[in-house]
Amino acid sequence: MDIEIRAAEPGEYDTIGEITAQAYLLDDLLTFGESDWYLGELRDVAKRAGSAEVLVASLGGELIGTVTYVAAGGDMAEHARPDEAVIRMLAVSRAARGRGAGEALVRACIDRAKAADGCTGVVLSTQEIMHAAHRIYERLGFVRAPERDWRPIPGEEFTLLTYELTL
Repeated sequence: MDIEIRAAEPGEYDTIGEITAQAYLLDDLLTFGESDWYLGELRDVAKRAGSAEVLVASLGGELIGTVTYVAAGGDMAEHARPDEAVIRMLAVSRAARGRGAGEALVRACIDRAKAADGCTGVVLSTQEIMHAAHRIYERLGFVRAPERDWRPIPGEEFTLLTYELTL
């Protein structure tokens, strides 16, 4: 059975939000667990869909993963240059990992960026402990850009690593 990548539908937003939230919670990526402020952002798919493209991976009709693709210059393009697209909130349900959904979602984002006029690259931020995601990014040609690492929470020692892909 092949993994299908497509745009999310509004009726799927709750499921997508829960896939994303659970992926971050189960991988211990939220400093404050269930009370972490970012959990609300992860679950708010409608908000993301208002300014970016939310994609889903499905297998046999079941949603198994998601990613948010932000076109160059988009509202959610934090720390990106004006000509760079951004990949955000890549998440695959734990039960579906290892089947290629994460890589297929990232490839779909790259394809969209390549098709966009004036887009010269794709950038993303990731946590240091997200080793499986790093392997996907590196396999697809992304390189670390440590000079672009940043701290999303002022005053905190929490640093996001930056990867970039030149198109």
